[in-house]
Amino acid sequence: MAFAGGCRCGAVRYTADVTDPEHHAICHCTDCRTSSGAPMMAWLAVPEDSFRVTDGAATRFEGTPGAERFFCNQCGTGLYYRNAEMLPGIIDIQSATLDDAATLVPAVQIQCAERLDWVGAIDTMPTFDRYPG
Repeated sequence: MAFAGGCRCGAVRYTADVTDPEHHAICHCTDCRTSSGAPMMAWLAVPEDSFRVTDGAATRFEGTPGAERFFCNQCGTGLYYRNAEMLPGIIDIQSATLDDAATLVPAVQIQCAERLDWVGAIDTMPTFDRYPG
């Protein structure tokens, strides 16, 4: 099965030809939050040799030594992550950037020790189909 995706503006596209991803997880760590500006991130881990950028080129940012985050330098979309020491042979794709992101459901939550306290109350908050008027 091939997963395809890319950035918001379309300048960077990627594919991952993999039958069984390593995992699909929601991460609550501080590093993911500060790099994305979101309260949590969803990551699809695929073997590095199954992943390739098919159009454009992502820009690399190394925050902590060895932790490489890749993003589109035109629209700013975060795309994927590599840390050869911590996750050897793995590329973590920001799964919200998949073309069909809704079909692949995360299976676990990780780094919950760093989760924002209010995240546990999300299901008790009022919901609206669109921005409330």
